[in-house]
Amino acid sequence: MAKKTTEAKKTVTVEQIGSPIRRPAIQRQTLVGLGLNKMHRQRTLEDTPAVRGMIRAVQHLVRVVDEK
Repeated sequence: MAKKTTEAKKTVTVEQIGSPIRRPAIQRQTLVGLGLNKMHRQRTLEDTPAVRGMIRAVQHLVRVVDEK
């Protein structure tokens, strides 16, 4: 039987610092996918390649607050 790993998941906290107004729809959808929709809201997400790619796609609208 495989061992269960109790390794702590890495997380990343992002904050929305830019408005999606006058931005392409795909960027708005990416913000919603990250759980952000209003200015200065923060969200703690699991640090995965998919989430990192989403952050990179809207890097001008968000900032990484904390990485654990």
